[in-house]
Amino acid sequence: MSYPRIDLAGATVAITGAARGIGLATAEAFVAAGASVALGDLDEALAVRAAAEFGDRAMGHLLDVTDKVSYAAFLDAVVRWHGPLDVLVNNAGVMPNGAFLEQSDRIDRLTMDVNVYGVIHGMRLALPAMVERGYGHIVNVASLAGKFPLKGLAVYNASKFAVVGLTAATRLEMDATGVSVSAVLPSAVRTELSSGIDYGVLPAVDPEDIAAAVVRTVETRAAETAVPGYVGLLANASGLVPETVMRAFRKAAHDDAAITRVDDTVRRAYLDRIEKQ
Repeated sequence: MSYPRIDLAGATVAITGAARGIGLATAEAFVAAGASVALGDLDEALAVRAAAEFGDRAMGHLLDVTDKVSYAAFLDAVVRWHGPLDVLVNNAGVMPNGAFLEQSDRIDRLTMDVNVYGVIHGMRLALPAMVERGYGHIVNVASLAGKFPLKGLAVYNASKFAVVGLTAATRLEMDATGVSVSAVLPSAVRTELSSGIDYGVLPAVDPEDIAAAVVRTVETRAAETAVPGYVGLLANASGLVPETVMRAFRKAAHDDAAITRVDDTVRRAYLDRIEKQ
């Protein structure tokens, strides 16, 4: 499938959850490539400060991805500021951890609202104008947890499985429109999202690695990009391995790290922040 080329020099890019972590690294990478970037975040003050570091080619804005009205206001502001949207990066996400039976209903709903409905809102709002123009690109930051479930992250796993499926299906629906929809699937990332969890032998990557992968999809338009790539291959192959063998591998790899290998003091700072949302 071929798509109209998007020249990042002068392109308009909007990123959700952009005040910190992967979102901020992605904003920096797009600015470095010559794009004008809108940073949307629930922490408006932090988004504005972050954008100021990039000069006049960045804008910080309040964004609650769980509220479709807020999302629409964000995208409207982007268009007024710098013209039609070329690239949307749905990055905002939360990752509460803990045993499934101990998780609260409120946090479960927050996880699905941010991680799934945040992506749905963004695509439903951005795609019509892209389809009308015949070009555009949407990147949904999912997770390898959307293909390889881990103990202690059941609802997070569910939300990322949803994003992987949502991305794949909408990509098919966008055939022949000139608009592409891609998913980036990180392993554990060294950000606040996974702070305090010791994943042991499971590979960890830096926000800049994910940012580079997101920017790269604008050129490749790949359906899925795993970071690191070899872990994506293993996740895809895991369903072909007998369950008894996979259970032994999981045990050796400490797939229960999100329950048993947690620094509660460090982790609490992140959980307290998202629980206030």
